[in-house]
Amino acid sequence: MNRLIPMVVATLTMFGFPGDQPNGRGFKDGNTVGVDLFNSKIIISGNGAKGGEADGYVLKRPCWYEPGLDASEMLKTQEGLRDYWFRFTKNPTEEKFQQFLKQFKDQVGKDGRWWGPAYNAADPKGEACFAGLDPFVFVPPGTTPPAGITIQELAEIARAALTVPEPTVKLNPDAKSYVNLPTWVWVEGIGEPRRSVTATIPGVMSATVVATLQKIEIDPGTTADRAEVREDGCGTSGKPYVEGGEFTCGVRYLRSSIDQPSEKYILTVTTVWPVEVAGDVVPVQFAPVQVDTTRDVPVGEIQSNVKP
Repeated sequence: MNRLIPMVVATLTMFGFPGDQPNGRGFKDGNTVGVDLFNSKIIISGNGAKGGEADGYVLKRPCWYEPGLDASEMLKTQEGLRDYWFRFTKNPTEEKFQQFLKQFKDQVGKDGRWWGPAYNAADPKGEACFAGLDPFVFVPPGTTPPAGITIQELAEIARAALTVPEPTVKLNPDAKSYVNLPTWVWVEGIGEPRRSVTATIPGVMSATVVATLQKIEIDPGTTADRAEVREDGCGTSGKPYVEGGEFTCGVRYLRSSIDQPSEKYILTVTTVWPVEVAGDVVPVQFAPVQVDTTRDVPVGEIQSNVKP
């Protein structure tokens, strides 16, 4: 690949200026961003792209090329950046500006599009990867340049932005349980049990990933000789307590927690969300999103006195 005349201090881009671009941002959790697209045309949308919890899925490649303008549109855009070019170029002259424009004029009338670099700013390697790419690459129709984004990578971007809700774990009994007493377990606050994220390059291609709540898993926070777990009747969200009902989802603790740290067990409920690519547009299998939520469970022991 031939390197073209560099951008002005790496600031001018195939779409104008980075600050003008519709960057796509996935989940935001504290200081962690699932995917933060810089200099990109990709739009991230869907009910799974807002809030919730993610599993830290990392894109395999932190930078790539994206398709942009055709030859005539590109020339017009770069000609419109004349004032910026003269402002940010060292020792600018009209001759240098015309030389800069020549690479775009030479492609006018040819079929194809200009592709430009973008990167995931949430990846520490993203900016360095981006700096190693050419600022402009003219690509014939029906072809993808080396490092050009693919539909599979677009699906991976959607996967990196995917979040699912963190539920509230409910127990009965709630404040404290007792040895051999069934502790019913269920979750609330999930809302829609189907979450999706779509990553789109407008007018070019789109990929959607869908996560559907499948089940919950219960970890009692101790070994099998101290707790019996029932999961056969949990379904997707557990089983709320019903007086007189059959106990099919929860934990029966067999020993007191008095000898445990802080005199309690730490019960963990994991919601499991298998992930699929909508429409089977790419042959890729993603691992499920799994979200752990914990509850402290102090377990006492009822003492009984037997009189002769």
